[in-house]
Amino acid sequence: MHIGISGLNQSDIGVKTIKTVLDDYGITSSYVGYKPKKDTDCIIVTGGDRGVRNYFHKTLDPQIPILGVSESEASGFLAQIDLKEFSAYVNRIKKGDYQISEFTRLGVKIDGRPTYSVINDVAVFPSKSAMLMEHILRVNSEEVWHDSSDGVIVSTPIGSSAYSMSAGGPMIFQDSPVFGIVSVNSLDITRRPLIVSDSSTIVIDDISARLYCEVVLDGVDRLRINNTLECTKSSPSARIIKMKKDSTAVSALTKKVKLAEELLNMPPSSKLLLKTLEYEGSMTQKELAQKTVLPDRTVRLALRHLLDKGYVKKKISIRDARQKIYEISKID
Repeated sequence: MHIGISGLNQSDIGVKTIKTVLDDYGITSSYVGYKPKKDTDCIIVTGGDRGVRNYFHKTLDPQIPILGVSESEASGFLAQIDLKEFSAYVNRIKKGDYQISEFTRLGVKIDGRPTYSVINDVAVFPSKSAMLMEHILRVNSEEVWHDSSDGVIVSTPIGSSAYSMSAGGPMIFQDSPVFGIVSVNSLDITRRPLIVSDSSTIVIDDISARLYCEVVLDGVDRLRINNTLECTKSSPSARIIKMKKDSTAVSALTKKVKLAEELLNMPPSSKLLLKTLEYEGSMTQKELAQKTVLPDRTVRLALRHLLDKGYVKKKISIRDARQKIYEISKID
């Protein structure tokens, strides 16, 4: 058996820890980055959900199954295992005692140029907020709507519970062969989210706004777009190892619904920070301020509110003991 390890770099503490544990169990392993060898049985990816998404954005071989590992205690959709408990699962990995889930990826072309495939969603927005974007949505060459809105989100089933759900989109079960489309804050009050077959070709074109528009890929990269976004199902799917039975789509969505009910009266800044931590994983206060574009004082007060309520917990960074990181607390 040969296991690959992927992370920020070979000197990353998560990568080193996993390498040491595998060596102790007599399992051959090597750091492969985003270029796994053909004889690799599986790949351990550090960095939590964000690390898993980043891996599939860059890998040259998405068919090799991966196991996502988080350096914190907060489990996610894609990375179930905490680094501290990794050694408890090594024997199961060695025996192949696990399930592999297939996650549909969305292939993206911007103005005819292919980009990497996304796991969660692709969105089109004006480069400046509080500005309308006019566009036409076509599905399989047929015009569906001509709309003016804040933007458009196209999501996979796993991505439906992230940005898309925040914008009013439906929650889609993981194994459903569909994509979701949401026009964000449309001027047409009758406009509703759409569900289309994942065999569809989704095109958003004739895009225009007072300033230029951008495509946001999995909430990470922002690329300028002139006129046309094309989305289709990407092959192969992302293959992710699941070790825990309690991390099903049903239980995960139930937790999200419970959380939504509890947070109805939460201040907007706290909601934004909580959603950012859910989507991006553990972050420092500085990273939260940069990501949300909120003032430092607002971020500080919102974090204090979330800590007091128990929605977020604070830990010392495993990479830098001087840094404090924040993450979502588990919901029982």
